[in-house]
Amino acid sequence: MTISDIVSTEFVQFSPDARVSKVVGAFDDTTLRGVVVVDDGEYRGVVTRRQLASSRHPPDQRVGSVLWNVPRVRPDEDEREVAQLMLDSDARLLPVFEGGDLVGVVTADDLLADVQTFLDAATVGDAASTDLVTVSPDATFGDAIHLLREHRITHLPVEEGGEVVGMLSVVDVVALSGRPRERSEGGDPDGTAGGGTSRGGFGAREGERDRLLDLPVRDLMNAPVRTIGAAETLDVAVGRMLDEGISSLLVDADDEPTAILTKSDVLDALTWGTEGSRAVQVSGTDLLDDMTNQDLVEMVERFDERDADMSIIDARVHLHEHDETFRGTPLVLARVRLYTDRGTFVATGEGYGAKGAVGEARDALERQLRDRKDHAKSKKHPDEAYWDRRFGWLITD
Repeated sequence: MTISDIVSTEFVQFSPDARVSKVVGAFDDTTLRGVVVVDDGEYRGVVTRRQLASSRHPPDQRVGSVLWNVPRVRPDEDEREVAQLMLDSDARLLPVFEGGDLVGVVTADDLLADVQTFLDAATVGDAASTDLVTVSPDATFGDAIHLLREHRITHLPVEEGGEVVGMLSVVDVVALSGRPRERSEGGDPDGTAGGGTSRGGFGAREGERDRLLDLPVRDLMNAPVRTIGAAETLDVAVGRMLDEGISSLLVDADDEPTAILTKSDVLDALTWGTEGSRAVQVSGTDLLDDMTNQDLVEMVERFDERDADMSIIDARVHLHEHDETFRGTPLVLARVRLYTDRGTFVATGEGYGAKGAVGEARDALERQLRDRKDHAKSKKHPDEAYWDRRFGWLITD
């Protein structure tokens, strides 16, 4: 299936001279994933919600200085390939070109809506992320932003006393951190000007920004949190997210939060290998300086070989570089996810260099697999009927 039927010719445009605050205002529409920047009819790039949330941008900064060059796609591009490009570029809006001309855009929401009916063969539990990163309601907004950026995630469940009481997302970050703030006639961040005269308090813009970052998450989170069972199928989950205008669902079992399903997780599911073949997909390959992609493939194969009653269907490895270094080698976060016929297993590890980080994640996965208690499922590998139902839509003309 190609994206030809879901290319939209209606999209929000800005000139390179527009201010970031204007773009932030456009994102008041929570369904908007990105805007296109055009200069005298010439395409320049895009600005996405995720991009604005990834770092600070002064409200009066020009849009032309924050452009993002995302992949260009064609109308005849396969939907599965487009899903992969969205994941790799961390963009949920891609420009569509034909013959060198911009003819429209394709969004993650439109793609998911188009494939929704084909997602009934996979469950929420198959695709959801189990490595939950949570935040306390008493933490500051600044703390929450740091967690979102540090872990490269888009949603933070707010947990109190073992219960998730709210959700904070990049939507909230963009809405609150990129607004223009009125500058007072004078004044200092402590509320005084020369001579000791009060002039409005927090008169300096940086003072207002600091005050915003000090707000408690409790005052900013969205509640109540929408939940879904792990046994529900992905088509049901996607339908709920699209109908309710939300981008995540908390996965619970016995009233305990166990995982989170986001639209990104569903896009990820669309990229799984087909016809029983296994792919090892790696993001952050530029960090593989002390190991190779083949090393990762061999690691996954060893997992498969040592457990005869489990078949690994697909594997993903995500590498992220921290600012910290040791003797010139960066601290790396590795997240390894295995999709198997016995469920999904996820582990993370940190180390200096990719090899050390992947090794930590590998050891954690080995412990999970040793502790696996579920012996009720079939020991047979998925048969042809399974693959036809699970991925058949991807290979039809």
